[in-house]
Amino acid sequence: MIGVKLNQSLLNHNCCELSRVFTIVPALNEEATIGSVIESLQSSGLTNIYVVDNGSSDRTAFEAHSAGAKVFSEPLPGYGRACWHGLQQLPDECDWILFCDGDGSDDLSKLPEFFAATQNADFILGNRRASASGRAALTAAQNFGNWLATLLIGWGWGYWYRDLGPLRLIRRSALEKIQMRDRSFGWTVEMQAKAVDCGLKICEIPVGYRHRQGGRSKISGTLKGSFNAGRIILATLGSLYWQRKDFFRSPLLQWLSSLLLIVGAVLIIPHGDFQQAGTVPRFWLGIGVMGLGFVLSWGLRDISSAWFWSVTILTRLLLLPMYPGDDIWRYLWEGYIQNLGFSPYSLPPNASELIPYRTDWWALINHLDTSAIYPPLTQLGFRALALISTSVLLFKLAFVLADLGVCWLLSKTWGDRQTLLYAWNPLVIYSFAGGGHYDSWFILPLVAGWLAFERRYWAWSALLIGLSVAIKWMSLPILVFLALQGRRKYAPLVFLLGMLPMLATAFGFCHDSNCSLIPTTSTFVSHGRSAEFIPYLISLVWYPSTQSNWIYAIPLGLIAIALLWHCRSFVNFVEWYFFALLTLSPIVHAWYFTWSIPSAVATRNLGVRWVSLSAFVYFILKHRQSLGNFDWRLTPLERYWLWLPFLIGFLWIKFCGKNVEDDY
Repeated sequence: MIGVKLNQSLLNHNCCELSRVFTIVPALNEEATIGSVIESLQSSGLTNIYVVDNGSSDRTAFEAHSAGAKVFSEPLPGYGRACWHGLQQLPDECDWILFCDGDGSDDLSKLPEFFAATQNADFILGNRRASASGRAALTAAQNFGNWLATLLIGWGWGYWYRDLGPLRLIRRSALEKIQMRDRSFGWTVEMQAKAVDCGLKICEIPVGYRHRQGGRSKISGTLKGSFNAGRIILATLGSLYWQRKDFFRSPLLQWLSSLLLIVGAVLIIPHGDFQQAGTVPRFWLGIGVMGLGFVLSWGLRDISSAWFWSVTILTRLLLLPMYPGDDIWRYLWEGYIQNLGFSPYSLPPNASELIPYRTDWWALINHLDTSAIYPPLTQLGFRALALISTSVLLFKLAFVLADLGVCWLLSKTWGDRQTLLYAWNPLVIYSFAGGGHYDSWFILPLVAGWLAFERRYWAWSALLIGLSVAIKWMSLPILVFLALQGRRKYAPLVFLLGMLPMLATAFGFCHDSNCSLIPTTSTFVSHGRSAEFIPYLISLVWYPSTQSNWIYAIPLGLIAIALLWHCRSFVNFVEWYFFALLTLSPIVHAWYFTWSIPSAVATRNLGVRWVSLSAFVYFILKHRQSLGNFDWRLTPLERYWLWLPFLIGFLWIKFCGKNVEDDY
């Protein structure tokens, strides 16, 4: 697309034959001004003037005929319909078509410049906003509408118009190429958007503008008219944008997706304290906005690294001040008491020995009667941070940095566009930057180990997966898979190498033959439940199962063995393993689903995409709790809303083999 600069040397003579220029003036009740408009056109050398009477109830047609114009009647209302009717009357000798309004607001003294520009352009527009007086003559509604429409065209089509004015001259062959469809007030915006699509040479010329010289505006003169015009313009642009062949390469999709993610993040910032009644519904509103932006990002075909990282980092920075989830108070506490010389595995937060050391935020710690459940390397991470400061912001920043590390690894391997599934994922962004959950520490070495495995760096892969195990126990079967898939005769060595981080960090917490790193006797571990799926279904037919969480380790172990036997692909094993783990686990929180998202960057797993949104159903538990209902169980309908998108999408991809990218 070329924006044509006017050659000043051409201004003094016409570059097109005026006898082959035909003017179309749509008019509705313009008897006070139509005569003077026609006279101005005639004084510019134009003789072929068609006035289309669009159902006037006054003497518009008579005055136009008296002034020397040909008058045609189009009784059906609509600016575009009147223009279209005029086009149907044009003779074969017409080469150029001039459109202008009949209310006297257009400054026609610039028409010689329009004619001069025809040497280098296909489409010449009058820019009313080029001067302060022109902008002042436009109503507030017109100024806003022009700004919004040209902004959206710029985002969606990549060409930045200055105005959406009615005074325009277009080559007839170009207009036929455009194939106008609108018959209402979307006529002008359709012409300008399609001119870009058709590759027309476009020129904008500064023109004067004045308040209408008589009669009453049908659009900008009333609030209802302005609203209807704006609605039509937006609907027209939306429809045109959707019809474009390169819809998913269009800048507007990128802008809209990014804007929704950022606006959604801003909306949820004040609504992180779920103990406050009414917070969760407002939180959901912001998440819904972010979710819409996330879904739109699935269709992006190109994105620059600068854009990718700007939105990725900004959305996380915005959520750092957000009130965190309640897990973070335990992180702070366990790091804090380690620096006082106490083991978090030996003493729960409400232990009498720790009473003198209670902080202002001590009461916010969850499960006060339960000692630490996080693995040793995690505890050392908490301790290191607490040594600097027991600051929520500091802990969150540490989780976000690991999260951004995951983004970097994934983008280096699969590219920025594909990594959007993780980097612009509302569940990921909230879980680590907003909620302050430490799971990003576990995901980072897991992803790094996966990439090392793909490059056959067995030792590095084992160490990295081992770090993941030492941060969160769930990676242990993945380490076994790695050992078996490497050089089999060295499998024990690979496994031992992977266990070194766990063994080395656990040693400092084991004293006098006591090395209990999991409080198996606590209610939280023994039979606690949280938004589970298969354990819930089993409880419907076998209620005693609700008192024994350990029994689900048996089917999980059998599934892990089957996967170890059949899977050869790292990513396939990880996807199936986490699928089994999440569906079988008696304790499931929304942020647990983030474990599966990195592998979905490679596989484009539809179930993981969907659960990135449906997982927020979990927070209805927090909502009910804020209202005084402490029954920590989802209703059957809520449970299905959370789980079915994950199950259906995951199994559909695995068994039907449909590639969702084919949808775009």
